[in-house]
Amino acid sequence: MTRPFGPLPPPGARPFIVEVKRGTQVESRHPVAAAIVDAQGKLVAGWGDVDALIFPRSSNKAIQALPLIESGAADAFNLSQAEIAMACASHGGEQRHTETVAAWLARIGRKPEDLECGAHWPYHEETARQLARSQQTPTNLHNNCSGKHAGMVSVATHLGEDIRGYVRSDHPVQRRVTAAIEDVCQIKLAADAVAVDGCSMPTIALPLRALAHGFARFITGEGLQPERAKAAKRIAAAVMAEPFFVAGSGRFCTAVMQAGKGRFIAKTGAEGTFTAAAPELGIGIALKVLDGTARAAQTALGGLLDHVGLLDEQGREAIRPMVEQPLNNWRGINVGSIGLAPPAF
Repeated sequence: MTRPFGPLPPPGARPFIVEVKRGTQVESRHPVAAAIVDAQGKLVAGWGDVDALIFPRSSNKAIQALPLIESGAADAFNLSQAEIAMACASHGGEQRHTETVAAWLARIGRKPEDLECGAHWPYHEETARQLARSQQTPTNLHNNCSGKHAGMVSVATHLGEDIRGYVRSDHPVQRRVTAAIEDVCQIKLAADAVAVDGCSMPTIALPLRALAHGFARFITGEGLQPERAKAAKRIAAAVMAEPFFVAGSGRFCTAVMQAGKGRFIAKTGAEGTFTAAAPELGIGIALKVLDGTARAAQTALGGLLDHVGLLDEQGREAIRPMVEQPLNNWRGINVGSIGLAPPAF
Protein backbone atom coordinates (compact mmCIF):
# COMPACT_ATOMS: atom_id res chain seq x y z
CA MET A 1 0.00 0.00 0.00
CA THR A 2 1.36 3.38 -0.98
CA ARG A 3 1.43 5.88 1.84
CA PRO A 4 2.06 9.63 1.62
CA PHE A 5 4.50 9.77 4.51
CA GLY A 6 8.25 9.39 4.38
CA PRO A 7 10.65 7.11 6.27
CA LEU A 8 9.51 6.07 9.70
CA PRO A 9 11.55 4.57 12.53
CA PRO A 10 11.96 0.79 12.62
CA PRO A 11 10.43 -1.32 15.39
CA GLY A 12 12.36 -0.88 18.59
CA ALA A 13 13.11 2.80 18.10
CA ARG A 14 13.26 4.92 21.23
CA PRO A 15 10.16 6.74 22.47
CA PHE A 16 9.71 10.18 21.00
CA ILE A 17 9.51 13.15 23.32
CA VAL A 18 7.02 15.90 24.09
CA GLU A 19 8.83 18.83 25.67
CA VAL A 20 7.58 21.50 28.03
CA LYS A 21 9.59 24.70 27.73
CA ARG A 22 9.65 27.62 30.14
CA GLY A 23 11.16 30.49 28.26
CA THR A 24 13.74 28.88 26.00
CA GLN A 25 14.72 26.14 28.48
CA VAL A 26 13.28 22.64 28.59
CA GLU A 27 11.54 22.20 31.95
CA SER A 28 9.94 18.74 31.49
CA ARG A 29 10.05 15.86 29.03
CA HIS A 30 7.29 13.33 28.43
CA PRO A 31 8.38 10.14 26.59
CA VAL A 32 5.80 8.60 24.25
CA ALA A 33 5.53 5.01 23.04
CA ALA A 34 3.50 4.57 19.87
CA ALA A 35 2.63 1.99 17.25
CA ILE A 36 1.33 2.32 13.71
CA VAL A 37 0.01 -1.03 12.46
CA ASP A 38 -1.77 -2.08 9.29
CA ALA A 39 -4.75 -4.43 9.05
CA GLN A 40 -2.52 -7.43 8.34
CA GLY A 41 -0.72 -6.84 11.63
CA LYS A 42 2.48 -5.37 10.18
CA LEU A 43 4.15 -2.88 12.48
CA VAL A 44 4.59 0.00 10.07
CA ALA A 45 6.40 2.10 12.68
CA GLY A 46 7.08 1.91 16.38
CA TRP A 47 8.50 4.07 19.12
CA GLY A 48 9.41 2.53 22.45
CA ASP A 49 8.25 -0.89 23.68
CA VAL A 50 5.14 -1.53 21.60
CA ASP A 51 4.65 -4.97 23.15
CA ALA A 52 4.40 -3.72 26.73
CA LEU A 53 0.94 -4.02 28.26
CA ILE A 54 -1.02 -0.78 28.62
CA PHE A 55 -4.55 -0.05 29.78
CA PRO A 56 -6.44 1.50 26.82
CA ARG A 57 -8.85 3.17 29.26
CA SER A 58 -11.37 5.13 27.18
CA SER A 59 -9.36 5.04 23.96
CA ASN A 60 -11.02 1.78 22.81
CA LYS A 61 -14.66 2.78 23.35
CA ALA A 62 -15.47 2.36 19.66
CA ILE A 63 -14.57 -1.33 19.89
CA GLN A 64 -16.50 -1.65 23.16
CA ALA A 65 -19.57 -0.29 21.34
CA LEU A 66 -19.69 -3.17 18.84
CA PRO A 67 -22.25 -5.23 20.84
CA LEU A 68 -24.60 -2.23 20.81
CA ILE A 69 -24.88 -2.65 17.03
CA GLU A 70 -24.40 -6.41 16.76
CA SER A 71 -27.05 -7.26 19.37
CA GLY A 72 -29.70 -5.40 17.40
CA ALA A 73 -30.20 -2.89 20.22
CA ALA A 74 -29.23 0.12 18.09
CA ASP A 75 -31.88 -0.73 15.51
CA ALA A 76 -34.49 -1.82 18.05
CA PHE A 77 -34.21 1.53 19.84
CA ASN A 78 -33.72 3.54 16.64
CA LEU A 79 -30.45 5.08 17.81
CA SER A 80 -29.27 8.16 15.94
CA GLN A 81 -25.71 8.75 14.82
CA ALA A 82 -25.33 11.21 17.69
CA GLU A 83 -26.37 8.53 20.18
CA ILE A 84 -24.00 5.97 18.68
CA ALA A 85 -21.22 8.57 18.88
CA MET A 86 -22.17 9.13 22.53
CA ALA A 87 -21.64 5.41 23.16
CA CYS A 88 -18.01 6.01 22.14
CA ALA A 89 -17.62 9.28 24.03
CA SER A 90 -15.70 10.81 26.88
CA HIS A 91 -17.91 13.87 26.74
CA GLY A 92 -17.68 17.19 28.54
CA GLY A 93 -21.09 17.04 30.22
CA GLU A 94 -22.51 19.92 28.21
CA GLN A 95 -26.28 20.33 27.94
CA ARG A 96 -26.45 18.67 24.52
CA HIS A 97 -24.58 15.68 25.92
CA THR A 98 -26.72 15.20 29.02
CA GLU A 99 -30.00 15.84 27.21
CA THR A 100 -29.08 13.31 24.53
CA VAL A 101 -28.34 10.57 27.07
CA ALA A 102 -31.42 11.44 29.16
CA ALA A 103 -33.72 11.24 26.12
CA TRP A 104 -32.08 7.97 25.03
CA LEU A 105 -32.63 6.39 28.44
CA ALA A 106 -36.23 7.59 28.62
CA ARG A 107 -36.93 6.07 25.21
CA ILE A 108 -35.77 2.63 26.36
CA GLY A 109 -37.61 2.84 29.66
CA ARG A 110 -34.57 3.47 31.84
CA LYS A 111 -33.47 6.26 34.18
CA PRO A 112 -30.16 8.07 34.84
CA GLU A 113 -30.05 6.22 38.17
CA ASP A 114 -29.74 2.95 36.25
CA LEU A 115 -26.28 3.98 35.03
CA GLU A 116 -23.53 2.54 37.22
CA CYS A 117 -20.87 5.05 36.22
CA GLY A 118 -21.13 7.43 39.18
CA ALA A 119 -21.30 11.21 38.96
CA HIS A 120 -18.61 13.85 38.57
CA TRP A 121 -18.51 17.53 37.72
CA PRO A 122 -18.65 18.25 33.97
CA TYR A 123 -15.31 18.54 32.20
CA HIS A 124 -16.77 21.54 30.38
CA GLU A 125 -15.87 24.39 32.72
CA GLU A 126 -18.75 26.74 32.00
CA THR A 127 -21.29 23.94 32.40
CA ALA A 128 -19.77 23.05 35.76
CA ARG A 129 -19.97 26.69 36.84
CA GLN A 130 -23.60 26.91 35.77
CA LEU A 131 -24.42 23.87 37.88
CA ALA A 132 -22.64 25.36 40.88
CA ARG A 133 -24.32 28.76 40.43
CA SER A 134 -27.73 27.10 40.38
CA GLN A 135 -26.78 25.08 43.48
CA GLN A 136 -27.18 21.80 41.64
CA THR A 137 -24.90 18.80 41.89
CA PRO A 138 -23.81 16.63 38.98
CA THR A 139 -25.65 13.42 38.15
CA ASN A 140 -24.69 10.23 36.35
CA LEU A 141 -25.59 12.01 33.10
CA HIS A 142 -22.63 14.37 33.57
CA ASN A 143 -20.17 11.50 33.84
CA ASN A 144 -18.02 11.57 30.71
CA CYS A 145 -18.82 7.86 30.18
CA SER A 146 -22.61 8.13 30.51
CA GLY A 147 -23.10 7.47 26.79
CA LYS A 148 -21.05 4.27 26.93
CA HIS A 149 -23.08 3.13 29.93
CA ALA A 150 -26.34 3.97 28.18
CA GLY A 151 -25.16 1.75 25.35
CA MET A 152 -24.44 -1.14 27.72
CA VAL A 153 -27.81 -0.72 29.44
CA SER A 154 -29.47 -0.68 26.00
CA VAL A 155 -27.90 -4.02 25.10
CA ALA A 156 -29.05 -5.66 28.33
CA THR A 157 -32.52 -4.15 28.02
CA HIS A 158 -32.93 -5.29 24.42
CA LEU A 159 -31.80 -8.84 25.23
CA GLY A 160 -33.97 -9.10 28.35
CA GLU A 161 -31.02 -9.33 30.73
CA ASP A 162 -30.84 -7.93 34.25
CA ILE A 163 -29.22 -4.50 34.00
CA ARG A 164 -28.02 -4.59 37.59
CA GLY A 165 -24.29 -5.15 37.77
CA TYR A 166 -23.80 -4.72 34.02
CA VAL A 167 -20.36 -3.26 34.83
CA ARG A 168 -19.09 -6.53 36.33
CA SER A 169 -16.68 -8.64 34.30
CA ASP A 170 -18.95 -11.69 34.59
CA HIS A 171 -22.09 -9.91 33.31
CA PRO A 172 -23.16 -11.04 29.80
CA VAL A 173 -22.77 -7.47 28.54
CA GLN A 174 -19.12 -7.34 29.59
CA ARG A 175 -18.42 -10.84 28.29
CA ARG A 176 -19.57 -9.68 24.85
CA VAL A 177 -17.35 -6.61 25.08
CA THR A 178 -14.32 -8.67 26.08
CA ALA A 179 -14.96 -11.13 23.24
CA ALA A 180 -15.19 -8.23 20.76
CA ILE A 181 -11.87 -6.77 21.94
CA GLU A 182 -10.17 -10.17 21.70
CA ASP A 183 -11.50 -10.77 18.19
CA VAL A 184 -10.80 -7.31 16.78
CA CYS A 185 -7.34 -7.00 18.37
CA GLN A 186 -6.48 -10.65 17.68
CA ILE A 187 -5.33 -11.35 21.22
CA LYS A 188 -6.32 -13.50 24.18
CA LEU A 189 -6.75 -11.17 27.12
CA ALA A 190 -5.20 -12.40 30.35
CA ALA A 191 -7.47 -12.72 33.38
CA ASP A 192 -4.89 -11.04 35.61
CA ALA A 193 -4.77 -8.05 33.24
CA VAL A 194 -8.31 -7.00 34.18
CA ALA A 195 -8.71 -3.89 36.32
CA VAL A 196 -11.50 -1.40 37.02
CA ASP A 197 -11.78 1.86 35.09
CA GLY A 198 -12.84 5.22 36.51
CA CYS A 199 -16.44 4.61 35.45
CA SER A 200 -16.49 1.17 37.18
CA MET A 201 -16.34 -0.89 34.00
CA PRO A 202 -13.52 -3.37 33.36
CA THR A 203 -10.42 -2.14 31.59
CA ILE A 204 -8.11 -4.83 30.28
CA ALA A 205 -4.42 -4.36 29.55
CA LEU A 206 -3.09 -5.33 26.13
CA PRO A 207 0.01 -4.53 24.08
CA LEU A 208 0.13 -1.19 22.29
CA ARG A 209 0.80 -3.04 19.03
CA ALA A 210 -2.36 -5.14 19.45
CA LEU A 211 -4.47 -2.06 20.17
CA ALA A 212 -3.22 -0.36 17.01
CA HIS A 213 -3.79 -3.57 15.01
CA GLY A 214 -7.33 -3.76 16.35
CA PHE A 215 -8.13 -0.26 15.18
CA ALA A 216 -6.67 -0.98 11.74
CA ARG A 217 -8.99 -3.98 11.46
CA PHE A 218 -11.89 -1.98 12.92
CA ILE A 219 -11.57 0.88 10.44
CA THR A 220 -11.01 -1.30 7.35
CA GLY A 221 -13.14 -4.32 8.26
CA GLU A 222 -10.31 -6.48 6.99
CA GLY A 223 -10.27 -9.91 8.65
CA LEU A 224 -13.53 -9.29 10.52
CA GLN A 225 -16.69 -11.31 10.07
CA PRO A 226 -19.09 -9.47 7.71
CA GLU A 227 -21.58 -8.44 10.41
CA ARG A 228 -18.81 -7.20 12.70
CA ALA A 229 -17.19 -5.27 9.84
CA LYS A 230 -20.57 -3.70 9.05
CA ALA A 231 -21.07 -2.74 12.70
CA ALA A 232 -17.59 -1.20 12.91
CA LYS A 233 -18.22 0.80 9.76
CA ARG A 234 -21.48 2.13 11.21
CA ILE A 235 -19.80 3.18 14.46
CA ALA A 236 -16.93 4.88 12.63
CA ALA A 237 -19.38 6.73 10.38
CA ALA A 238 -21.33 7.98 13.41
CA VAL A 239 -18.17 9.18 15.17
CA MET A 240 -16.98 11.01 12.05
CA ALA A 241 -20.40 12.55 11.43
CA GLU A 242 -20.96 13.70 15.04
CA PRO A 243 -17.56 14.52 16.57
CA PHE A 244 -19.10 16.98 19.04
CA PHE A 245 -20.79 14.10 20.85
CA VAL A 246 -17.49 12.24 21.26
CA ALA A 247 -15.97 15.01 23.40
CA GLY A 248 -17.38 18.54 23.06
CA SER A 249 -16.50 22.21 22.95
CA GLY A 250 -12.78 22.93 23.20
CA ARG A 251 -11.91 19.23 23.42
CA PHE A 252 -9.15 17.76 21.29
CA CYS A 253 -10.96 14.62 20.07
CA THR A 254 -13.73 16.75 18.60
CA ALA A 255 -11.39 19.38 17.18
CA VAL A 256 -8.95 16.95 15.57
CA MET A 257 -11.69 14.91 13.89
CA GLN A 258 -13.28 18.09 12.59
CA ALA A 259 -9.85 19.10 11.27
CA GLY A 260 -9.49 15.68 9.63
CA LYS A 261 -12.72 16.12 7.67
CA GLY A 262 -13.73 12.47 7.87
CA ARG A 263 -10.31 10.97 7.11
CA PHE A 264 -9.87 9.31 10.51
CA ILE A 265 -11.36 8.65 13.92
CA ALA A 266 -9.50 9.54 17.12
CA LYS A 267 -10.17 8.90 20.79
CA THR A 268 -8.39 9.81 23.98
CA GLY A 269 -8.09 7.73 27.13
CA ALA A 270 -6.94 8.47 30.66
CA GLU A 271 -3.29 8.36 31.68
CA GLY A 272 -1.97 9.60 28.36
CA THR A 273 -3.46 7.09 25.93
CA PHE A 274 -4.79 7.84 22.45
CA THR A 275 -5.94 5.84 19.44
CA ALA A 276 -6.71 6.76 15.86
CA ALA A 277 -7.55 4.90 12.67
CA ALA A 278 -7.62 5.95 9.03
CA PRO A 279 -9.50 3.93 6.38
CA GLU A 280 -7.69 5.44 3.40
CA LEU A 281 -4.29 4.40 4.77
CA GLY A 282 -5.55 1.20 6.33
CA ILE A 283 -3.74 1.88 9.60
CA GLY A 284 -4.40 2.02 13.31
CA ILE A 285 -2.43 4.23 15.68
CA ALA A 286 -2.06 3.73 19.42
CA LEU A 287 0.10 5.74 21.79
CA LYS A 288 0.87 5.96 25.47
CA VAL A 289 2.58 8.83 27.24
CA LEU A 290 4.78 6.81 29.54
CA ASP A 291 4.44 9.09 32.56
CA GLY A 292 0.66 9.25 32.10
CA THR A 293 0.56 12.99 31.43
CA ALA A 294 -2.58 13.87 29.47
CA ARG A 295 -1.27 17.23 28.25
CA ALA A 296 1.36 15.45 26.16
CA ALA A 297 -1.04 12.98 24.51
CA GLN A 298 -2.80 15.41 22.18
CA THR A 299 0.53 16.93 21.12
CA ALA A 300 1.80 13.43 20.37
CA LEU A 301 -1.26 12.37 18.38
CA GLY A 302 -1.47 15.64 16.47
CA GLY A 303 2.15 15.26 15.47
CA LEU A 304 1.68 11.67 14.31
CA LEU A 305 -1.46 12.46 12.30
CA ASP A 306 0.31 15.31 10.58
CA HIS A 307 3.39 13.21 9.93
CA VAL A 308 1.44 10.45 8.16
CA GLY A 309 -0.33 13.02 5.97
CA LEU A 310 -3.83 12.94 7.47
CA LEU A 311 -4.04 16.70 8.04
CA ASP A 312 -4.10 19.29 5.27
CA GLU A 313 -2.83 22.81 5.83
CA GLN A 314 -6.23 24.08 6.95
CA GLY A 315 -6.65 21.19 9.39
CA ARG A 316 -3.12 21.61 10.68
CA GLU A 317 -3.71 25.26 11.43
CA ALA A 318 -7.07 24.55 13.08
CA ILE A 319 -5.52 22.35 15.75
CA ARG A 320 -2.11 24.00 16.00
CA PRO A 321 -2.94 25.79 19.31
CA MET A 322 -3.90 22.41 20.81
CA VAL A 323 -0.78 20.63 19.54
CA GLU A 324 1.86 23.35 19.88
CA GLN A 325 0.29 24.41 23.14
CA PRO A 326 1.18 27.83 24.60
CA LEU A 327 1.99 27.83 28.30
CA ASN A 328 0.43 30.88 29.93
CA ASN A 329 0.55 32.02 33.53
CA TRP A 330 -2.38 33.25 35.65
CA ARG A 331 -2.09 36.76 34.21
CA GLY A 332 -2.33 35.42 30.68
CA ILE A 333 1.34 36.05 29.95
CA ASN A 334 2.96 33.50 27.68
CA VAL A 335 5.80 31.88 29.60
CA GLY A 336 6.54 28.83 27.48
CA SER A 337 5.13 26.08 25.29
CA ILE A 338 4.38 22.37 24.97
CA GLY A 339 5.46 20.68 21.74
CA LEU A 340 7.32 17.84 20.07
CA ALA A 341 11.04 17.68 20.67
CA PRO A 342 12.86 17.69 17.31
CA PRO A 343 13.48 15.44 15.57
CA ALA A 344 10.34 13.66 16.76
CA PHE A 345 9.96 11.21 13.89
